[in-house]
Order: sequence, then structure tokens, then C-alpha cells
Amino acid sequence: MTKILRNYVVALGSNQPGDAGSSLLTLQDALNQFVDYGLVILKKSSWFSTPALPIGSGPDFINAAALCESSKDAGIVLQKLHTIESALGRVRGRRWASRVCDLDLIAAGDAILPDRETQRHWMELPVDAQDQVAPEQLILPHPRLQDRAFVLLPLAEIVPEWVHPVTGLTPGQMLARLPAWQTGGITRLDL
Repeated sequence: MTKILRNYVVALGSNQPGDAGSSLLTLQDALNQFVDYGLVILKKSSWFSTPALPIGSGPDFINAAALCESSKDAGIVLQKLHTIESALGRVRGRRWASRVCDLDLIAAGDAILPDRETQRHWMELPVDAQDQVAPEQLILPHPRLQDRAFVLLPLAEIVPEWVHPVTGLTPGQMLARLPAWQTGGITRLDL
């Protein structure tokens, strides 16, 4: 029986050192573990330094994105990403706090999960409510990716032609709609 391979986009972030060392070493360790969990990396973006939001709320983040392939469904992929985070020292607590390792499942091709109505609800949730509630189910594409330059810059590098199945926009088009202050502090790291 032939396995169906699916493409997944994963965003990576860290602004706290872990057992592996610096944020960068921690994220490189996370990427090295992907294959052990059935994720084959097809492309990886540059590394970016990103100010914590709100500005001044913590150390800068290191961010990147990876395009991966797997025969596993999206729910299993998310569980595997959470397993890697935990192994690297991530403790889930307050939302949007500093973290050792953050692996977000951003997209699964052009899939909309669980459905368009639920996706829209979470995309349109006011910012103050986003800090208070989190979905109890997998929402794809990630409901806030269009608002996050630190996700869109790496996506524009690795999947510039990908079109968000709800907004109809590419990563570059979504990035162009953000206010300049969101991209102003982000720098590509020369490693």
C-alpha cells in the first residue's frame, strides 16, 4: 500500500536557552529530531532575530520555518511537535511568554481544519481575547499567521507561492499588509 505524503509548514521559535544551549542550538536540535518523528525537511528558511512582543517584554526570539513532508495526518504531526518541544524543555504556561522551544504547525497544504467557519472565528478573534482563550482543537492554517511578521518572513522564503486557503493571499502579500513596525525590528541572521 502506498503511503500518501503531505506537506506541512512548521514555524520555529525560541528566546530562552535550553539543555542544548542557546536558542539557536535548541532549534537546530529540534530540527534534527524531526526525522525521528516522521517529518522529512524539504526546505528550511534563514534564521531571524525577532523582538519579543510587546516590544521590551523579553529577550529577542530566534525564528525560522521549515517545509516538511510526512505520511502522518496533521493531528499526529502536531503531537510529535509537542513531544519535541517537551523533550527540549518547553513548559506550557502563560500564553505568549518566553519559551525554550516553540514549534507551531502553520499549514498542511491547502487544508482548512476543522472547517472554514471555525477557522474564521479564530482568525477574527480580538487580540485581547486571544490572550485569554486557546482553541481546544487543531486549527489550520494557523489562525494568526497573517498577523505575524516573524512567521511570514520565513514562509515567504520557503513557500512564496503558497496561497492561504481562506485569505487567498501568499506569504508576501500578507506581509505587505502588516504595519511597518512589525517588520522593522526583524533581522536575518548571517550564520
